[in-house]
Amino acid sequence: MPGKLSVVIPVYNERRTLRILLDRVQAVELPLEKEIICVDDCSRDGTADILRELAQTQPNLRAFFQPVNRGKGAALREGFKHATGDYVIVQDADLEYDPEDYKQILTPLMEGKADVVFGSRFMGGQPHRVLYFWHSLGNRFLTLLSNMASDLNLTDMETCYKAFRREVIQAIPLEQDRFGFEPEITIKIARRRLRVYEVGISYYGRTYEEGKKIGWKDGFKALWCIAKYGLTVPRAPLPSLAEAAPQPTARTDEPAVR
Repeated sequence: MPGKLSVVIPVYNERRTLRILLDRVQAVELPLEKEIICVDDCSRDGTADILRELAQTQPNLRAFFQPVNRGKGAALREGFKHATGDYVIVQDADLEYDPEDYKQILTPLMEGKADVVFGSRFMGGQPHRVLYFWHSLGNRFLTLLSNMASDLNLTDMETCYKAFRREVIQAIPLEQDRFGFEPEITIKIARRRLRVYEVGISYYGRTYEEGKKIGWKDGFKALWCIAKYGLTVPRAPLPSLAEAAPQPTARTDEPAVR
């Protein structure tokens, strides 16, 4: 019997791209059933109205709405809570990441080799839009510091594309509301001694004029999170992975719109 993939999409002011993105996610051919979980983070540009409309016409799309703007991390926590798939992948709504990369990201999970897979913009031979030097350097620097704190050897800690076994992501307590989610989840994964893989992906970055949201303040927040979680998150004892042991998938019938 085929498994199920939960695609969790945090959405904030993406009126121009949301329909296109959802069409691309729906079009991806996988040997898995798909559920799409969109969490609108109190958008102010009409995105929420579009999402409500689409949720009425796409049976596998479930929409949730934050009462106030809280940030990407908070939206992801809400989405993870409602995921029912065997696997969970994070998808941004801004068209920078191509859903056609799902198959290569999910393969180590479906083969039982990995608990978590990162999609790296800095490895492999996939197409990449050439943009800001200092932004790229900052990403690599944060990844280096994260690797030092986590003892992983990632090339792209800040990537959007992170995929998990559902039992893994739902067992990790998360607290960062905004872009601090990336270093927090990376260090907490590492300290649990989970099996982490990394695969190369394509990347079609936006300029700030085109709507890119992350900025230098988020970089400083990431530094703080690396220090905080690097110093405070305990390492799981060897060799237990009991916290991530597979559990029967609970299937619930929930309304498409909340």
